[in-house]
Amino acid sequence: MAAPGILLVDKPGGITSHDVVARARRALGTRKIGHAGTLDPMATGLLVLGVEGATRLLTFVVGLDKTYEATIRLGVATDTDDAEGQTVSTTDASSLDAAGISGGIAALTGRISQVPSTYSAIKVDGRRAYDLARSGEDVQLTAREVTVSRFDVLAERRSAGTVDLDVVVDCSSGTYIRSLARDLGAALGVGGHLTALRRTRIGPFDVAEAAAVDELADAPLRGPADAATAVLGRFDVTADEARDLRHGKRLLGAAERLPANPTAAIDPDGVLVGIVERRGADVKSAMNMPEEAAR
Repeated sequence: MAAPGILLVDKPGGITSHDVVARARRALGTRKIGHAGTLDPMATGLLVLGVEGATRLLTFVVGLDKTYEATIRLGVATDTDDAEGQTVSTTDASSLDAAGISGGIAALTGRISQVPSTYSAIKVDGRRAYDLARSGEDVQLTAREVTVSRFDVLAERRSAGTVDLDVVVDCSSGTYIRSLARDLGAALGVGGHLTALRRTRIGPFDVAEAAAVDELADAPLRGPADAATAVLGRFDVTADEARDLRHGKRLLGAAERLPANPTAAIDPDGVLVGIVERRGADVKSAMNMPEEAAR
């Protein structure tokens, strides 16, 4: 059986997130691998995989904030809001100036309401939006509140009526960078779409620490205790407290010791007991790790 842990992978373009999971399963010799957050086939960058018992930690990774590097092309709109779609309009963007672009970006920074791309994995009545769109059905997705804490232009290139912007975006989970490209182009009156996308960070995990897909068999795993501490913080417990938590008992009056809520409970041997949370003045386990999978 493969060792439990968190595996960071740098996904190349042209394959799906599921393809990466399949390769990891073969490389590590286990079926029990999941991932926290998909990337489109066109996109590259960080995938966080959970191996064996550490798959239980993925639920705490999915909602973390993220960083993306992307290229937005202004002057061309597509039906998928990225380069894999069909062009639906072209408008000369050569008259756009820096002030106008900056104003458009500023309006898409902070807490914003965003309609996800029609060609997204969001489910509508049990079916993926992109499947409905590809079958010709009219897809109406509901706007959602997301936070874009950074939206900076790193470089600008102009050619034949288009403007390409290399950008970096820090955002909350659930933010669609394709939608930012679409909405920026719409606000500027020229249309826009995404031509490149790379995820460089998920919470405390950085793509610089990730393995290539052809190196998965020898890639280092972050142990469950280390990974959970990086995500949630550390709550040290005694051996007796660890036993009580594993047996479903509360730690009476221990809530004032919690550094965060929820947080990772670590026993004296450095083993992850589970994820605990405050219940009034007490501490109770929200998720216990199997003891054989916790180191």
